[in-house]
Order: sequence, then structure tokens, then C-alpha cells
Amino acid sequence: MSEWRASLERVWGLVVKEFRQVFRDPRMARVIFISPLVQLMVFGYAVSTDLWKTSTFVVDHDQTRASREMVEALTSSGYFQVTGRSDRPADMVRALEGGQAIVGLEIPANFSTRLREGSGAPVQLLLDGTNSNTASVARSYGERIILAYGLEASGRAIPDAVHLKERAWYNADLASRNYNVPAVVGALILLVCLLLTSLAVVREREIGTLEQLRASPLSPGELILGKTVPFAMIGLVDLAVVTTAALLWFGVPFRGSLFDLLLASVLYLMSGLGLGLLISTISKTQQEAFMGSFLLFMPAILLSGFMFPVSSMPTSFQWLTLLNPVRHYIEIVRAIFLKGTGVTSLWPQYAWLLALGIGLLWFAAWRFREATE
Repeated sequence: MSEWRASLERVWGLVVKEFRQVFRDPRMARVIFISPLVQLMVFGYAVSTDLWKTSTFVVDHDQTRASREMVEALTSSGYFQVTGRSDRPADMVRALEGGQAIVGLEIPANFSTRLREGSGAPVQLLLDGTNSNTASVARSYGERIILAYGLEASGRAIPDAVHLKERAWYNADLASRNYNVPAVVGALILLVCLLLTSLAVVREREIGTLEQLRASPLSPGELILGKTVPFAMIGLVDLAVVTTAALLWFGVPFRGSLFDLLLASVLYLMSGLGLGLLISTISKTQQEAFMGSFLLFMPAILLSGFMFPVSSMPTSFQWLTLLNPVRHYIEIVRAIFLKGTGVTSLWPQYAWLLALGIGLLWFAAWRFREATE
């Protein structure tokens, strides 16, 4: 019992030392707590797949009330905004090529006549496909608005029409912010763990105090605990700060359990700390640790489903993402926030986080012992 108590005292002393080291510089506190909020604001407002006031160039050969009403139907939705008009198609093509417009709408001269006769009034919608996501969303919105206007203006019902009633579950407004902001939690926690853990150990090696720690009564396991526990606690505080901001500032719905979120975060922190510790074993300077963290961070985010669905990736990469803890954590966080899903339904993701966390921590600890002996 006395040995356990002595071990806990040594680990606690190292934990206190790490906290003092981290907060000795007031700028570090701003980096740890203010920087995640700034990044959350940037991601929350800048990273969005929603369409709003898309620049549209109109070529109206008809110049009738019907053609003007159709253009007004597009712009009144808020999804499109007319930024240029002309009676020459070449001007529309030039605007699309130059980036002055993303959508081009050409209305033929006989539009109102054919609409009134019910013989079909074709219009042309040109899209800048450079950004395929924006083009796809703009095409979907444009088609629905134009078809709805055509049915209303012609006054003709479709025989045996199917009456479709749409309803989106869990995210009724289809707001991309509700989908993106919870995922930012996973990205920020990983970044904090990678940077703090890897830089702390390498800093000890640079200034020569790592040799002193090795000569102290601390065992390798106690040294690893003392180096990782403070940053795990900081990661949990960042989780609370970012989650609170997501709920109160962005109004993201939270339908799940805080306990489920906390459990997933603890398991996820094990992987983040293990990766940070692993980077510290192969880095000789803080610059190397910093670059190594970002070289690992970017592929982990890209292969997590944060920006692109995993299902759209090649099959080999889909299998590779199973070894990415960020993927499993983001799936859990999004399900807890938007669906209220619990551990019973998400147990495969929890199991992957547990296995990856234990494996990464064990391998990093083994590498750390090898590097410090």
C-alpha cells in the first residue's frame, strides 16, 4: 500500500510540474483555451455546404412578365442572387469563365407562349462545375424552383401525379452547421493532444531535463502517466468549452447523453495521447514534433468523414479508415448530438476507440521506454 501511495505521489508531483510548465507562459493558456474557440467559430461559419445568394447571370430573350416572374421565384428563395444580365449568351459564358457567376440562366424567346400553351417551355441552366458540391446543390435547388414555377404558372396538373411529402429526421432544417460543428470537437481534441503531448516530451529532451527525470525514482510507467494525465485533463476541459459554445452560440441540438459523450471522449483521448507520445519518440526537436503532428493530423481528418463521406472513398481507403480513431469518434459525436443515439447502438464505434486507444498507448509506451533507456 505504501508503494502505491509513493507511486501516486511521484506521479502527482510530475502532473503538477507539467501544469506549471504549461501555464508558466500566459500565452500558452490562450493557445489552449482561446484557440479552440476561435477555430470553432471559423469552422462553424466558414465551413458550410449550404447554398445562399449564389451569383447568377440571366439571359432573358423573352422579356415578358412570365420570364421576370420565374427569375423572381429563383431570387426570392434566397438561394440565388442575380449579379448580371444580358441579351447575349456569350456574356453569360464569359461571366461563368471569369468567376463572376456560378449559375447561368437562359430563357428562350418563346418562353411565355409555350408556357401558356402547355407545350413545354424549356430553359437552360448552366453551372460552374469547378466546385462540384456547390454545383450539385445549386442544380437541385434550381430544378425544384423552376419546375414548381412551371406547374403553378401553367395551371396544369400532372395526371396520376405522386404527391411527395418530404421530411428530414434529426436535422429538420438540413443545416450543414449542425452536421459540421459537432465534428469540430473531435478535430480540436486531437490537435490539442498531439501538440501538447509531443512538444512537452521533446522539450524535456531539448533542455536536458529528460535525463534528470530518468535518473529520478520515477519508473517509465509513472513518467508516461505524469506526462499524459495533464493533457488528458486539458482535453476534457476543451471538450466542455467547445461543446458549450456549440450549444449556446451555434444552437446545435443535443439529444443524447452527456455520459455517453464523456465516455467516448475519454476513449478518444487515449488514442490522441498515444499518437502524441509516439511522435515524441521519433522527434529530436520541437520543430520536428510540430511538423509531425500536422503531418499526422491532416490525413486523420481527411480520412475521418469530417469533410467527405467515408462511403464515397475507394474500398481500400474505407478499410483503412477503420484504423482512424477520428472516424469513430466523429460518428459517435454526430449521432449523440443530432440523433440522441446511445452506447447500445454505437457499441462498435466505442469498441474500436477502446481497442485503438489501448493499442496506441501500449505501442507508444513501449517506444518511449526504448527511447529513454
